[in-house]
Amino acid sequence: MRDHHIKENILFQLDMCWQLYLYHTENLEDAEALWAFKPSGLQVRKQDDGWRIDWPEKESYEIGPSSIAWTMWHIIYWWTTALDCNFGDGTLNIEDIPWPGNVEKAKETIKLLHDKWVSKLNELSEEDYHLKQYAKWPLEDRNFADIALWLNGELMKNAAEIGYGRFLYATCIK
Repeated sequence: MRDHHIKENILFQLDMCWQLYLYHTENLEDAEALWAFKPSGLQVRKQDDGWRIDWPEKESYEIGPSSIAWTMWHIIYWWTTALDCNFGDGTLNIEDIPWPGNVEKAKETIKLLHDKWVSKLNELSEEDYHLKQYAKWPLEDRNFADIALWLNGELMKNAAEIGYGRFLYATCIK
């Protein structure tokens, strides 16, 4: 028998993850977000023509922790991509998803993506969560509930990484 409350449970879990994200980004400033514990860690890097986003060829502990700005960009990346692939035409590439330029703009972008995602989740019926129709990225051959649960886990992980980055910054810089 299917759980007829999967939609409600997913939205509840998303809200918990969102609250953690909001907690860790409150009063976050650009200098803290752009700071890197180690130069090799994933970062958004200012260049003459805008920002360059690091993308690892392989994941490795040796590269060190990501900057908070990179982690915020990563939230923008996967949420934008999830919306585009699962509810749009799926044509965006990683290069189409820039760093907004500062923390406040990143927070605004993430809030807009959150609200758009929640709206999409609310539009779906309970039955839609059990179908593959809206499940195209990042998991193949899964139902949409699995996509939504993955995204909740990704948000929780990224929120925790932002918090960890703030702990590192507070003990190393301040």
